[in-house]
Amino acid sequence: MSQPSPGTAAPVEEIHWRSLIAAVAAISAVGIAIGLGLPLLSIIMEKRGISSTLIGLNSAMAGLASMVAAPFTTKFAHRHGVAPTMLWAVLIAATSALGFYYITNFWLWFPLRIVFHGAITVLFILSEFWINATAPPSKRGFVLGIYGTFLSLGFLTGPLLFSILGSEGLLPFLVGAGVILLASVPIFLARDESPVIDEKPERHFLRYVFLVPTATAAVFIFGAVESGGLSLFLIFGTRSGFSESQAALLLTVMGVGNFIFQIPVGMLSDRVKDRRTLLSAMTLIGLIGALFLPLLVESWFLMAIVLLFWGGCVSGLYTVGLSHLGSRLQGADLAAANAAFVFSYAVGTVAGPQAIGAAMDATGNNGFAWAIAGFFGLYVALSVVRIVLKPKRS
Repeated sequence: MSQPSPGTAAPVEEIHWRSLIAAVAAISAVGIAIGLGLPLLSIIMEKRGISSTLIGLNSAMAGLASMVAAPFTTKFAHRHGVAPTMLWAVLIAATSALGFYYITNFWLWFPLRIVFHGAITVLFILSEFWINATAPPSKRGFVLGIYGTFLSLGFLTGPLLFSILGSEGLLPFLVGAGVILLASVPIFLARDESPVIDEKPERHFLRYVFLVPTATAAVFIFGAVESGGLSLFLIFGTRSGFSESQAALLLTVMGVGNFIFQIPVGMLSDRVKDRRTLLSAMTLIGLIGALFLPLLVESWFLMAIVLLFWGGCVSGLYTVGLSHLGSRLQGADLAAANAAFVFSYAVGTVAGPQAIGAAMDATGNNGFAWAIAGFFGLYVALSVVRIVLKPKRS
């Protein structure tokens, strides 16, 4: 089993702040790049007269790139080192971000998008591995809560930057590339603390998807519900009788829940004996909340309260799932499992909007809630089976 570098070898109780700042900078760049890039590129394609089908197809390259890059990330980090690989990913992501401005041929945006999101995926995976490998075991949930909070903050900041910068000219691309490049500074300063992967993972990549299924299934549900909710909640809300601004504000409330509950949920996960129980509880709350959505359409206020806590449960699946993963594995296995974790998230971001959209077409507007309840229900069933058949060993 591979071991961390000398600066992070022993699982002591102190928080490695340089490592935390480096990982937080990387994940913030990931969140902002995605939050700014997705609407920016879609609006530009719309202005150029590209059809909605082709815009959707081009946008889907993000999930495809994540699924392609994930299996190779650990190999690159094993060969070149974690921090150097992240620095190269920063450079490639920033350069390709500018490429979207200078390359006007729409068809070249397909490979460019794969390069951009592939580099972002490498940052995503290795920042997760870095923070998980260096987090004190007794404070793992708290540290990952901080990490998850900045990821949520990045997702919120990206659209805000877009609303300020607009889609015209070079400026939004320069700002996006600049934000990504800034992440290289703390990564470089903390490079001596980055964990070392001194041997290859023991298993084939796909086996890591199923090695800790409670964690990878949690992030799959997180990706499906988050991306599906962001994509289709406005449609559900306006069809339910809310104005566009009211529906958008409800979506913002859900994002606030995503943001404010990360650290409290992470701290709670440090106090429970089995994080799988907490994951099951959060998915059960998510299931109940989803089932209640069609009943709350008469009251904006009640809907907002439910979405605030519901957003916290959804984001908690990511934080607690990642913490559970880190408590089970280490070294090269942890790095490969983090890659599988992000891979599962990417699959969820592709599956969620498709399943929820199809459910709305097949069963009407309430199909939005039924499909999300179905995702949560599947996870509740899985987690109960895992707890019953494979109780946690002391």
